[in-house]
Amino acid sequence: MRQAYPECLCTAEWECEAEVTRLITSQGLDCSYTDTTLSCYLSAEWVRGDDFLSVSDGQTQRGSLDPVGVANQVLQRLNWAKNNAASPNGRIPVLFTSKAADMLWGTIQAAMNGKQVIEKASPWSDRLGEPVTSSDLTVSQQPDAGPFSCPFDDEGTPTQPITFIKDGVLQLFYTDRTIGRSLSSGTTGNGFRPGLGSYPTPGLFNLLIQPGCKSLLNLIASLDHGIIVDQMLGGGAGISGEFSVNVDLGYRVENGQIIGRVKDTMVAGNVYTALKNLVELGGDADWNGSCYTPSIIVEGLSTTGRS
Repeated sequence: MRQAYPECLCTAEWECEAEVTRLITSQGLDCSYTDTTLSCYLSAEWVRGDDFLSVSDGQTQRGSLDPVGVANQVLQRLNWAKNNAASPNGRIPVLFTSKAADMLWGTIQAAMNGKQVIEKASPWSDRLGEPVTSSDLTVSQQPDAGPFSCPFDDEGTPTQPITFIKDGVLQLFYTDRTIGRSLSSGTTGNGFRPGLGSYPTPGLFNLLIQPGCKSLLNLIASLDHGIIVDQMLGGGAGISGEFSVNVDLGYRVENGQIIGRVKDTMVAGNVYTALKNLVELGGDADWNGSCYTPSIIVEGLSTTGRS
């Protein structure tokens, strides 16, 4: 990093966390598991006069980390940001990188929560068995996958592989025991306590988005014009799906080429609309926290910015 950009201020963090989870109940249940999680984080701050740029990336894995891969990701972003470009205005295709796409999936997680379904807060409460997104989208959980996998939930129910959305069609909501009884569907093994003083509530330990085939560079090359969102400021959309976020790190694409970094830019729209207007999923899926997601190109969103 410093060889390529000696003027950058770099920060790196490395962590190894070992955790033992044991569940004992008055009914005689006694089960436990141990896991070790490795994580790393790398950031570079680049000041050019009045222009401040911060690029960061990281990894969280079970077995091993790839520090060179993380450094190359940050270097790639720095190379793309050498020049600034005018911000586009209007409705154009938006490419969320795998690092930024989890903003979309947070809304989907909320919509599939059985508790939200019981309370009629989910827009998908009456949509079971119906198309809710583009047919290119398949969403699942896998108990043995990723850095936050677990064999049982906080109610002692074994976790299980579940496909929530298959080819755009809603298959199932996730529940704990209480919500499962209310929905007459039974528990899906997703009862987790927010804290030791709280009752279990439906939650996900991981979420996997089935990736496509193209690399990130090939996705970019497929755009005649558009914007790439790599880092954002502000919260997610929530269950309503409505959002308006500031682009912390983004790039403008013209004729399949990145022409520079965009500043003072906002992206706004609705998550549900965007996922119905899904253009393509990348083949570059990676773990972003507990979400395994590829990059994604969607339409139907608005961008505003200063020229």
